[in-house]
Amino acid sequence: MTTAVPTVGVMSVGDGHVAFADDRRDDDDPGLKSLLRETLETVILAILIFLVIRSLVQNYRIEGQSMEPNFQHGQYLLVNKLAYRLGEYRRGDVIVFHYPNNPSQDYIKRVIGLPGDTVEFRDGVLIVNGLTVEEPYDQIPIARDIPAQTVAPGFLYVLGDNRPASSDTRTWGQLSQEFVIGKAWVAIWPVEKAGVVEHPAIEIGSVLELTP
Repeated sequence: MTTAVPTVGVMSVGDGHVAFADDRRDDDDPGLKSLLRETLETVILAILIFLVIRSLVQNYRIEGQSMEPNFQHGQYLLVNKLAYRLGEYRRGDVIVFHYPNNPSQDYIKRVIGLPGDTVEFRDGVLIVNGLTVEEPYDQIPIARDIPAQTVAPGFLYVLGDNRPASSDTRTWGQLSQEFVIGKAWVAIWPVEKAGVVEHPAIEIGSVLELTP
């Protein structure tokens, strides 16, 4: 008579194999399956949220002095990358963009002229469309003339607030809007500079009368 002799911890299997009775595969545990599934879903959701946020907002660290006194070297900003997909450029906007001569570098400047505007400097005074410009933000002026140029369609005339120390449209030309990343949105560091970035609109005043 053939019998199966029970042995501590083992059981007989019809095809002659034996296995530990208490040995269960991890993937047979519904609790573990649920935990793994929830963890995977959380990771995927976190990645999707990160990608969505990254497509809308990006953080930058300012390097250099070209936007002083309004923005300082080492300051951190969040940039709204959706701003000009939904809205229009305005004179006075502070924008971040890929430097046209080296797109691997990103610059921050202020929009001074829009397509169709004529921009120039006379005796260091900013003139847009033949009218003097009232700049409602601090800036460090230059003391020389810059010939007039008309902003082409799809381009912008951009300047740094620290005019003597800025590389901008005056030196490398007008900025194609295709290089624009977005609009400076929130300053996050240092703490004393933290807050929503203001973009005072540039107002054009009366015709400038120069002394002959």
